[in-house]
Amino acid sequence: MTDRNEAIARDLATVGRISVVPSLLRIVCETTGMRFAAVARVTDSSWTACAVRDDLGFGLDIGGQLELETTLCNEVRCVRTPIVIDQASTDPVYRNHPTPRIYGIESYISVPIIRPDGSYFGNLCAIDSRPATVSDPKILGMFMGFAELLALQIDSEERQAAANSALQTALLDAQATAELREQFIAVLGHDLRNPVTAVAMIAGRLLRGPAPAEVAMLGERLKATSQRMVRLIDDVLDFARGRMGNGIGMRFEPIADLAEALRHVVSELRLAHPGRLVGENIAIDRPLRGDRGRLQQLLSNLLGNALAYGTPDQPVLVAALIDGDALAISVTNHGTPIRPDDLKRVFEPYWRPSSSKPGGGLGLGLYICWEIVKAHGGEIGVTSSAEAGTTFMARLPIGDGAGSSWR
Repeated sequence: MTDRNEAIARDLATVGRISVVPSLLRIVCETTGMRFAAVARVTDSSWTACAVRDDLGFGLDIGGQLELETTLCNEVRCVRTPIVIDQASTDPVYRNHPTPRIYGIESYISVPIIRPDGSYFGNLCAIDSRPATVSDPKILGMFMGFAELLALQIDSEERQAAANSALQTALLDAQATAELREQFIAVLGHDLRNPVTAVAMIAGRLLRGPAPAEVAMLGERLKATSQRMVRLIDDVLDFARGRMGNGIGMRFEPIADLAEALRHVVSELRLAHPGRLVGENIAIDRPLRGDRGRLQQLLSNLLGNALAYGTPDQPVLVAALIDGDALAISVTNHGTPIRPDDLKRVFEPYWRPSSSKPGGGLGLGLYICWEIVKAHGGEIGVTSSAEAGTTFMARLPIGDGAGSSWR
């Protein structure tokens, strides 16, 4: 019953939004001389007035209902054709019908309102206690034209209401998603980072001072694990913030020591991968403008990726050079080449090649590289072959250290 009442309420609201309805009912009454006209919602169990013009004193308001079985509108709904009565008391079909006697009707006309998809909405009807010439073809034609117009307007309003409802749902879903992202970022940024920091501190204590070899080895493992966890947390934070609409955070400022900053990244990863050979060619002879930390992150992600997927007994080569009007950063490793179909996907978030080992990461590192380069106004790409190896290269337009920006 509640669902049915809600449906009727929606129908009332739909007709109420059609501004032309009062004018149509006025024209109906003025043209026919009848003093009551209505748009009724008629279902298999109810008759409800959605719009009313009552100069007769019939006493029915918008939302008012009649017992369905007592109305001729129910018969119109069943046969889907109009019923027209000029004078019920002398009409051969309706002079003994109970409806005219129940409501004191002499003249009556009711035309079905059928939506464009063929579904039945209700009736456009008019009544009076006095006879009226409503069987005139022009009158009937007017009613049928008005009923068709109402059907089109009702269908349009229902479609618009459905679209608005879908939009509202989408907005609420988006709001809920944004709130969930904020909570997610808070958990990553604080609740997870704090215990990871504690683990790193424990690792540092184990590595300070004389200690048995097993303890020192445990300290190194804890340190490497905590650093990896911090990188994973940072990657997910960057991804979540980027997907909230503003891209990952950037702080553009003059960088006088970018070459040294990038060498520091290479040194850190050499220490984290003992036994691996990493060659470097870093030559940046001028101040630049950009985000120092993000450019370090760019190289760190590219080099970390090369160390993870390159053949362990082959060197990884790092280059960071001024090339014409651009800063060119490249990392090359040797090993199984990336398949041509996969080259187009390597910068997608959460994507990893099918050959990846479990626990290798979340697949966000290269996506974040893409975002960093894009924020600096540059381009990043990859080539891969068995002969030349796999090379990731980023080209970023040079900004001078004084005031111009890569933005």
